[in-house]
Amino acid sequence: MVYLSGLFVVLVQAVGGAALKQEASLENSATILNHSMALVQRMEALLALGNGSDVTLRIQTVSTDEVKVIQAHSLVLTLQSDVFDELLQMRNSSNLLLRESADCASVFDKFIRYLYCGDITVRPDQAIALHKLASKYHIWALQQGLTRYMTQHLSSDSPTGHVVSWYQYAVQTGDTTLRDSCLQYLSWNLSSVLQSAEWRSISDELLLSLLQRSDLVLQSELELYEALEAWINQNQPVDMTAESALRAIRYGMIPPQHLFRLQKQSPLMLKYYELVRDLLFLTFQFHAASPVQLAKYFDVNCSLFMPRNYLSSVWGSPWVINNPTRDDRSFSFQTQLGPSGHDSSKRVTWNALFSPRWLPLSIRSTYSEHGSMQPTRTDGGQPRIIITPATSSPDFAGVSFQKTVIVASRQQGKVVVRHVYNFHQSTEESGDFLVDADLQRRTSEYLIDSSLYLHIIVKPIYHSLIIARK
Repeated sequence: MVYLSGLFVVLVQAVGGAALKQEASLENSATILNHSMALVQRMEALLALGNGSDVTLRIQTVSTDEVKVIQAHSLVLTLQSDVFDELLQMRNSSNLLLRESADCASVFDKFIRYLYCGDITVRPDQAIALHKLASKYHIWALQQGLTRYMTQHLSSDSPTGHVVSWYQYAVQTGDTTLRDSCLQYLSWNLSSVLQSAEWRSISDELLLSLLQRSDLVLQSELELYEALEAWINQNQPVDMTAESALRAIRYGMIPPQHLFRLQKQSPLMLKYYELVRDLLFLTFQFHAASPVQLAKYFDVNCSLFMPRNYLSSVWGSPWVINNPTRDDRSFSFQTQLGPSGHDSSKRVTWNALFSPRWLPLSIRSTYSEHGSMQPTRTDGGQPRIIITPATSSPDFAGVSFQKTVIVASRQQGKVVVRHVYNFHQSTEESGDFLVDADLQRRTSEYLIDSSLYLHIIVKPIYHSLIIARK
């Protein structure tokens, strides 16, 4: 306590009266001598040695007799936390008993060290406990820092996974920023999540929330069904949850040969067949008839016939662009015309053009007004991708094609989906394609080994032509 008191006296003298005026007059020629690291080291030693301690923190783990003891200083605690200030004013002795859950008690020494030193080392499995303590004791800077840490470390490796638990914690605390970040990460990296231990631990609410989304990135709808079957076998939910989950599967996106197998060999389908019979019947009609004919009598624009972001080769193609700032690139790929059995054997060839410096429409219009020839590229432009069919076909009637570009990046040593862009013909429609990407920098977060890793998906969307009479 003597050290801290002496330190504050020196600080007060340094900013007093004439000294303050003199510093102001010499502001332009002043030099800062920064010894803050030495101060942090002394504060850390003060906590470790307990010199001058005037309060003993006794942290008891709830429902146990385990108690952790920390010698602390009331001045530091009250300066950092109004909650500690109130608790210390109410104490009757030099001891302060704090009851904490097991996870919070295990990191309480880290938490107290932050109050003394202003820095902290965090592992993914410690983030929630530290966030709870920061919230409970009103350490708002630490709370906000931990929220940023979690949103930026969703892809970090941990023994049992952490994104699902972070999502559930965010829902409980009402942290919409963390909740939405976790949900987006799970949606855009679902294939890897389905193969992890986390998948079987997700809650009913999170499962149903994911199944309703069209932006899921995964290999196929069949992969999602098989993962759902594993989840139901593991968690044994009530029939209402199982029914809602099974009815959220988009059976129209599963080829007929796989549906036949599921009907006869899937224990889950055999058990709940009556709950999805109507969806399977409509799906087989969808695969048997021409989409144009089906659209005259049924709503083919419903979720049952709406593709998600499938990585299978029949839906699109990966595209690795080396040195993406160098010049324009193009390539061609093929997809099936549509998921309907009537269209699955038909192929559409697509031409894709990537330009690192595409001229925006707003600038091109200026050239048109002056009757000048429009340039296609400029050094001040933004990256753009244009995808068009190589030929037209009467088979395109009643269907539009949504293009999706997935941008991958390496985070914490793992390749994950960083962005998903949807458009009709050009990424210029989205307005923000790679807008923050510094592709000139070889170490850009958007590049993997100096290359831009993309995956292009073409999603056929069927449209109802005539509203059927009821």
